[in-house]
Amino acid sequence: MFTTRPELTGTFGMVASTHWIASQTGMAVLEKGGNAFDAAVATGFVLQVVEPHLNGPAGEVPVIGWDARADRPFVVCGQGTAPALATIAAFRDLGLDLVPGTGTLAACVPGSFGAWLLLLRDHGTLRLADVLEYAIGYAEHGFPVLPRIAGTVETVADLFRDHWQSSAELWLPNGAPPEPGTMFRNPGLAATYRRVLDEATAAGSDRDAQIEAARVAFYEGFVAETLAEFVEKTAVMDVTGRPHTGFLRADDMASWRASAEEPVAYDYHGHTVLKAGPWTQGPVFLQQLALLADTDLAAYGPCSPEFVHVVTESAKLAFADREAYYGDPAFVDVPLDELLSPAYNDERRRLVADTADVGPLRPGSPGGRTPRLPDIGGLVYAETAGAVGEPTLSPTGETRGDTCHLDVVDRWGNMVSATPSGGWLQSSPVVPGLGFPLGTRAQMFWLEEGLPASLAPGKRPRTTLTPSFALRGGAPYLAFGTPGGDQQDQWSLVLFLRHVHHGMNLQEAVDAPAWHSAHFPSSFYPRQAEPGRILVEDRLGEPALDALHERGHRVSVADGWSLGRLSAASRDSDGVLRAGANPRGMQGYAVGR
Repeated sequence: MFTTRPELTGTFGMVASTHWIASQTGMAVLEKGGNAFDAAVATGFVLQVVEPHLNGPAGEVPVIGWDARADRPFVVCGQGTAPALATIAAFRDLGLDLVPGTGTLAACVPGSFGAWLLLLRDHGTLRLADVLEYAIGYAEHGFPVLPRIAGTVETVADLFRDHWQSSAELWLPNGAPPEPGTMFRNPGLAATYRRVLDEATAAGSDRDAQIEAARVAFYEGFVAETLAEFVEKTAVMDVTGRPHTGFLRADDMASWRASAEEPVAYDYHGHTVLKAGPWTQGPVFLQQLALLADTDLAAYGPCSPEFVHVVTESAKLAFADREAYYGDPAFVDVPLDELLSPAYNDERRRLVADTADVGPLRPGSPGGRTPRLPDIGGLVYAETAGAVGEPTLSPTGETRGDTCHLDVVDRWGNMVSATPSGGWLQSSPVVPGLGFPLGTRAQMFWLEEGLPASLAPGKRPRTTLTPSFALRGGAPYLAFGTPGGDQQDQWSLVLFLRHVHHGMNLQEAVDAPAWHSAHFPSSFYPRQAEPGRILVEDRLGEPALDALHERGHRVSVADGWSLGRLSAASRDSDGVLRAGANPRGMQGYAVGR
């Protein structure tokens, strides 16, 4: 099969990510003796600088890893919680029935910084200065502007000029967006991270004490104080067309900690697939596997209409359950055991027909529960689907972002997969004195009482961010994932299925034609859905597209290289390492040796 670049093979280390500079940064850390977790942290911080339209310091990140020393997997939760003042009543008092997708009303506690520090402290080996120096260097000395950065800034330039002056000062040098390919600097961000390091160093020579001092500087010190003052005192224009102050306060920052937890697991055809819990959409990947477990997928071609159809129809059922049952398990009893049980999935599998489901969502009743769906008034059906992948920028000026991803494996058998996102340059104004904007992840909450994903103070929004990990024969084998909002656990699922059932190597599975369903409501403002809609890359071929039409799918044909930005890294039982990365967008790369 044709691939855009070779699957990398080696024995020393592999790093794959959505940006070539970040991948090379991770490899540089491995080369100087760091492990996979050190490399992941350095890669993550660099992604904040070089992909600011896709993630930032005030965003969030879930992480799945395998620690070879401890011989066990783990999940790091880098999803911040809703502020204490952020109640449904508070939003209703503002005349809102959805959390806006921009501004400061949707700000949760920033989670990325704390998560990277936790990963470094508990699983890495290097000091914070050793891994943060790369991000500081690119922020100080410059990085090449991606065409998509320039295009994003161009789309929101008037918003910056008219309402977000701090963003205009950074992103409109000389009054205009930066040109693609030119070098861009963010001295404010560099200064913020340098001050964090200064406070860390002042704590003494102990590595863990330095990491803790950096956490305190961010969550209890000058960063938290600056963020809280800005949110409380600055009315920010958002997508509602009105300016609002936000709810985030210093106490919210000080009381939050990144945390570690056990992954959710499902055994499938000799593999054990691991995902983060239902505060992410991650278990929906496992539900799809459970629905497909008794289907002979190897009998279908990897680009056949039969394969696309059965995978898509299973996704519709799994994502319906996501809407009905998923939420922060600290607040919600999510019936994962029942949702993944053979009996439940035997019953659900019978709903997969030869023709496409184009009707309402059909959640199940695990353990006899009565499903509860949000009041979805925004269901739409259009001849052309409105967004490809995670929502980005619309002609109406809505400013939503995409995501990054990274996978790392080292020679000692450590492996990690992480999906950083949020804090997009186009979603909230740059906070003066810090060089970065706040995140808007609270838009995932519903302002309707009684739902698993309803807003509540101290609650994690049910995020779409969802790295993936698989064991083979009980040993760590594959780290993989993609940006793409609701589509992440569709695109990454297809990579995994093609690898397992059709024998595709990692690069072949990354490059193969992609598709996804838009049948269920988007997790992003304004929460629209397109019943029966499937977006398919045109490389799938006219015969397959025609067959999907005949089965009743509402097919929208996408450009041949437009859906998903997958990457993956693996380790065989003999210690051979492999990696592949996505050519779509012309920025993702894998490096290794």
